[in-house]
Amino acid sequence: MTDFTMEKGADGVAVITWDTEGKSMNVMTMEAWPVLDGLIDDALADDAVKGIVITSGKDGTFAGGMDLNVISKMKDMAGDEPAKGLFEGLMNMHGILRKIERAGMDDKNKGGKPIAAALPGTALGIGLEIPLACHRIFAADNPKAKIGLPEIMVGIFPGAGGTTRLVRKLGAMAASPLLLQGKLNDPKKAKSAGVVDEVVAPEELLAKAKEWVLSEPQIVKPWDEKGYKMPGGAPYHPAGFMTFVGASAMVNKETQGAFPAAKALLSAVYEGALVPFDTALKIEARWFTNVLMNPSSSAMIRSLFVNKEALEKGANRPDVPDQKVKKVGVLGAGMMGAGITLVSAMAGMQVVLIDQKQEAADKGKSYTADYMGKGIKRGKATEEKKAAALDLITATTDYAALDGCDLIIEAVFEDPKVKAEVTKQALANVGEDCIFATNTSTLPITELAKASDTPDQFIGIHFFSPVEKMMLVEIIKGKETGPRAVAKALDYVRQIRKTPIAVNDARFFYCNRCIIPYINEGIRMVAEGVAPALIDNAARQLGFPVGPLQLVDETSIDLGAKIARATKAAMGDDYPDEAVDEVIFWMEGEGRLGRKSKAGFYDYDEKGKRQGYWPGLAEKYPRAAEQPDLIEVQHRLMFAQVLEAVRALEEGVLEDIREGDVGAILAWGFAPWSGGPFSWLDIIGAPYAAERCDQLTEKFGPRFTTPDLLRELAEKNQTFYARFGTASEDEAA
Repeated sequence: MTDFTMEKGADGVAVITWDTEGKSMNVMTMEAWPVLDGLIDDALADDAVKGIVITSGKDGTFAGGMDLNVISKMKDMAGDEPAKGLFEGLMNMHGILRKIERAGMDDKNKGGKPIAAALPGTALGIGLEIPLACHRIFAADNPKAKIGLPEIMVGIFPGAGGTTRLVRKLGAMAASPLLLQGKLNDPKKAKSAGVVDEVVAPEELLAKAKEWVLSEPQIVKPWDEKGYKMPGGAPYHPAGFMTFVGASAMVNKETQGAFPAAKALLSAVYEGALVPFDTALKIEARWFTNVLMNPSSSAMIRSLFVNKEALEKGANRPDVPDQKVKKVGVLGAGMMGAGITLVSAMAGMQVVLIDQKQEAADKGKSYTADYMGKGIKRGKATEEKKAAALDLITATTDYAALDGCDLIIEAVFEDPKVKAEVTKQALANVGEDCIFATNTSTLPITELAKASDTPDQFIGIHFFSPVEKMMLVEIIKGKETGPRAVAKALDYVRQIRKTPIAVNDARFFYCNRCIIPYINEGIRMVAEGVAPALIDNAARQLGFPVGPLQLVDETSIDLGAKIARATKAAMGDDYPDEAVDEVIFWMEGEGRLGRKSKAGFYDYDEKGKRQGYWPGLAEKYPRAAEQPDLIEVQHRLMFAQVLEAVRALEEGVLEDIREGDVGAILAWGFAPWSGGPFSWLDIIGAPYAAERCDQLTEKFGPRFTTPDLLRELAEKNQTFYARFGTASEDEAA
């Protein structure tokens, strides 16, 4: 069976159906291109065929795009001269799509056969680029369908003509949200945006497409007509000039130059707009080749698509029966408890929300009401969905209401005594098979499990705030945590549609273990007299969403001081962060606790908006006359994190480097372009990383000491993914 088949009807319409074998949604493979090409040739050469309709054999969808597993390996498959091989392969794709677009017309735009695309539903990536090459796009009125070009989200851009065609169809300004932000629309919004041409009833989709094909329509694309002018103006047009200048500024503001694909996309659009269409396709192919040759693209695809999807599908799930959660108890109705309640109810679970006071429990439930209310105003929810979610939530002070729960999530104050007390109260009211989870960011799970008589059924589930927005959940296994508890936690996270990583118990687990050194390194530099703006901007130019000083303001300085005191008490003479504490404790003493107090490393106005760095910082820690090099600041911030990731792997806290990379990006925004800490080390190479660590250790101290594992990889010139990668990475999505 081939991915594309063709049926020629007695009405003169050849229907090409895309139906990828063994997939719920069509994905394009390298093997499918020549099949499609051959069918197009056949239909164009057959005098009995008056026109062509390209549609899908999948119910409710057209295509999910190019198989990203294939894209991530295109460079490796491109031969001894990969850039040349990639470019030629891309130009071959362009040739096929251009053949569809020209459809047999001569140089004077005479002749040719109309070709329509009939989309039953979702059309993403190449699943939209093929229709864009057709002469008319019909989309079924399917409100669940998503239509767009999301490639930028995984470190590439539309490279099969989608970039060039969309800009010529809509203009650079109108195309920018679709290309630069990967914005997806339902069919009606896609029509309003000008992406598709007609939205029709699903049952009429094929008939309407055939009707149009047989109507002897005008099929010459505007850009193939003499005198074509780009909507909104080309770069040399006054209006177009302003668009492109603004787009360049916007892209650099958003990406800080850290994301190669965004710059390449903008370059392809700008340069392509200056030349004829066929030359623009070559330019697009050259820039797409440039992106694929950059290790960032394959690293981003691997982490943000292949590995993320594998973890969501249970790559590291124990082999135990399904542990789907039906009724969950949430202890503590504060910010975290309210957020956990919300996502659980939205996933269709019964939720019992318990707090000491009924007023607090009711307030926790109202968080769901408020959230759903905002969704209704934005058209993302309905009154019925809001009522259904609220009906699932029981807010109470009575622990007896936990009867029948198969999972308890404790989210009370970060105090071991308080947690132990509520743990015992809850477990006294549930069945013997109930799994108990504690939401904590720092407290050791093994110690907290002592409050339970069944530590094998006790596990940590670390949510990030705000729960409904943050996509990662860190699951922590105590020393006695059993496989059923792990499976229950993983299945629960899948139900609430988030991405899990499962790590072993140790101080700060994995995520905070890496985040804290990032913050601390920034604070150390303040004490050394490094300009705060240099510190934060160095991080932003690495692709981090916020710099370390802004991050500590957001998370609160007094929380940092509390963690520091607890860590020092636990570590004693081995505690390494006295220099950081000097700054943190001083800020705490000055009452500068971060954004929440409208005073931290930054000054804030009454609305909590940052107003610049606090002048008192420079008075206490005067700026050094000679500021460090940008790269040195960036390396200090990067290595402070990635070395902890390596140590976590060495110590067995982290068992899978995929979890280390995906977790870092989703939890604290670790340089997404790099693919994560281990991917970044692979990009720069272990030999260079070890050498740089030695230099940083000599200049700044033992916190940069090269871990034994990294030293070993450097000596053998190995990469983390070559040594620790898994077979699942080779499987198609």
